[in-house]
Amino acid sequence: MNSTYAAAPPTRAEIDALAGPVLLEFGAPWCGFCSAAQALLAEALAGAGELCHIKVEDGPGRRLGRSFQVKLWPTLVFLADGREVARLVRPADADAIRAALATLGPRP
Repeated sequence: MNSTYAAAPPTRAEIDALAGPVLLEFGAPWCGFCSAAQALLAEALAGAGELCHIKVEDGPGRRLGRSFQVKLWPTLVFLADGREVARLVRPADADAIRAALATLGPRP
């Protein structure tokens, strides 16, 4: 699990080109909903296998969030080889995150 936001967010082209399972987490460090979701993410990602987890700080004028049509934080976008396979907005429990992770297929 990645606990810090990317210093420089990747571009949409870089995200689309990523191979394998990826979790994009859109939010902000000052967001209460985002902070509350961290324990759920840690629980769900424990033992989840190899996964690229990218935390993206979002906000006005942030292109990557707009390209994924992010409206609320946190928004979790689950990608398999650059293709969105699941999305969670403000997850309420770790089981919902685990179910979305399952859409990514088996991981080592």
